[in-house]
Amino acid sequence: MADYTLVEVKGKKCLKEFIRFPDRLYKDCAQYVPALHSDQMKTLTRDAALDYCTHRMWMVRDGRQVVGRICAMVNPRYNERYGKKCVRFGWFDCIDDGTVAGMLLSAAENWGGELGMDTIHGPLFFNTLGKQGMLVEGFGNIPPFNCLYNYPYYNRLVQDYGFEKECDWVQYRMDAAKGVPEKAERVARIIEQRYNLHFGSIDRLKKDPAMVRKFFHMYSDSFAGSVYNFIPFTEKEIDQEAASILPFVSDKACVLVLDENEEIVAFGICTPSISKALQKARGRLFPFGWYHLLRAMNDFSVTDLMINGAVPEWQNRGVSAMYYKEMAAKARKIGMGDAISNPQIETNSAANIWNAYEDHTLFMRRRCYIKKIGETSYGK
Repeated sequence: MADYTLVEVKGKKCLKEFIRFPDRLYKDCAQYVPALHSDQMKTLTRDAALDYCTHRMWMVRDGRQVVGRICAMVNPRYNERYGKKCVRFGWFDCIDDGTVAGMLLSAAENWGGELGMDTIHGPLFFNTLGKQGMLVEGFGNIPPFNCLYNYPYYNRLVQDYGFEKECDWVQYRMDAAKGVPEKAERVARIIEQRYNLHFGSIDRLKKDPAMVRKFFHMYSDSFAGSVYNFIPFTEKEIDQEAASILPFVSDKACVLVLDENEEIVAFGICTPSISKALQKARGRLFPFGWYHLLRAMNDFSVTDLMINGAVPEWQNRGVSAMYYKEMAAKARKIGMGDAISNPQIETNSAANIWNAYEDHTLFMRRRCYIKKIGETSYGK
């Protein structure tokens, strides 16, 4: 007979249990990609977003064994920007049991209510930079390392609690080396000549701290008006994101578009998939996790299309055709295989670019759920 107890996560030992619980929950799942334990420890204690976000974590135990976990977060910058009073949840994992899920979700909801929040949504990260969205389609696929994976029953558990769809993100898979459609080739040539644009060097940019910071400011600005629920980056978040991304990118596969004054116009950033390497590492960098990750950095058989975009004044002017064309040429040169797009909100017109690729297929669909605090839940 189950003996469930809700406990708040306090102290390093308890936090380690929180972080390692999915290792046991997903030990027989071929698709699950574990995060490095050390990265999770840093994220949950020292992430740049914690300078302004507040959070609390809980686990449910059955006796001494952990059977579920959740993290609740309040991001005041998000609430102020969008005029909302939302608490968000993430790191939601549990066995297939409505009682366990209800205890976890109630803890997050009640805490949000105590802080004056009127709505709860998730799964989300502290800010826009982390993993978000519960998987609803594509359970047979291995996700990119920066995306969540979950069992199908998670959706039933949150819906039974009273959550409804807030939004969906979609990801597509395509042959990276096949090239862009003929129409995009023509548009790319026209745009390049009309505006006197050319390609810059990611490798050169990485050596210039001022340019790195300028790039990430531009990256933030480019998504501020087009990405659903986007939260502009702080300076500390820019430093953190630069440190995490730049070691994995190079001119080998990535593209920068510059104008005649050497100002960044647009960009396309992709990396070799490290998902299978993380599976082999099993959450640990040592003793052999680093070896698997190092090998993966030169394997483009599966490539993750991380971020692409244009500065605000260049959006909707066709420059995307330029970087897609150049990225496809580089893909052919280095022998890329499948490319997996980053999650894009299904209502974003930018996601329509993939419809031009004849061989593109839906890879994954993930969902953010939402409910009013105090509305229908288990036992009501």
